[in-house]
Amino acid sequence: MIDTISMKAPAPLVLVVEDEPALRRDIVEELEEAGYRALAAANGEIADLLIMSTTPDLVLCDITMPKLDGYGLLAAMRAKRPELAATPFVFLTAMSEPREIIEGKVRGADDYLIKPVDYDLLLATVSARLRQVSRIKGHIENDVANLQAALADLAGGAGHPVLDLIALGIVLLDSDGKVIHANRAAQKMAHEADYYSLQRDKLTATDPDCNRALRRTIDEVKAPETEKVGGVILHAHDSSISALIGKLGCELEPSRNGAEIAVFLSSPTQSKMVSEALLIDLFSLTPTEARIAALLASGARSSEVAQKLSISATTVSFHMRNLFQKTGTNRQIDLVAMILAGPMAVRLS
Repeated sequence: MIDTISMKAPAPLVLVVEDEPALRRDIVEELEEAGYRALAAANGEIADLLIMSTTPDLVLCDITMPKLDGYGLLAAMRAKRPELAATPFVFLTAMSEPREIIEGKVRGADDYLIKPVDYDLLLATVSARLRQVSRIKGHIENDVANLQAALADLAGGAGHPVLDLIALGIVLLDSDGKVIHANRAAQKMAHEADYYSLQRDKLTATDPDCNRALRRTIDEVKAPETEKVGGVILHAHDSSISALIGKLGCELEPSRNGAEIAVFLSSPTQSKMVSEALLIDLFSLTPTEARIAALLASGARSSEVAQKLSISATTVSFHMRNLFQKTGTNRQIDLVAMILAGPMAVRLS
């Protein structure tokens, strides 16, 4: 008979950075008695080294320390470990002056505790901040699962209901350019703005030059034996939006309702740049993978990515394979859609 071993997730790891030995020891003991794992550092420089080799779930840090103070450690962590952007950073301060509290908030601290430390308040703060991160990660994981389901159906030509939760406009076209499906955001932009129309089952850019570019790009993308992803800028008055165009489905198996092309339309109010830090946190990317993903989402070709980052085409291909694996996609159009339709583009409410 084989015993079944229950694999529990390890307790959250809290990094305690405090130059007073007695206080540092007491905080560690309180945390461990409460069920947390604790890692201690006597100053910012030691903590900086620890952060490069470990991944704390929360940092408790004194502000005034020799060598590297709390502000410096916070800046170093955000710069060197961007994937820890969501990791709570709580300052310990001997002063309750608003100036110091405001300074910490401005520099990116999540909370602060005043010395002498109230340990009940400390444990409550740690618990609350970790619960907050857990809720955010839960939202993100749910959104990614929904988006992956939507992209799977989208590649089959279906109009998955989750597409209506995405702030990007998504229009599915058949081989003749006929609109098969337009999600709610695409319909709203067509109704409220003047970039394009969806009349008579046609996606038509309002500006004649933009429309010619749109038609030309669609024709290039739908050409046989191509995985090309094209981009077009659609103008209206003094503003513009980007349209990303890519092929759907598999050549060997036609989509269920004839959709062959997907057009992703950026919202006029949405930031045009994808946050690399957000991509790192969402998909567990390396900084290089995040930079490549952001460039692809902005419409850059693989050759342009290699040139911009001063790396070889082979290196780009290597990172692309990792991106496909980490985002659960296998084609560039799906990869870019997943990147664009992350939490920045999803309405959580």
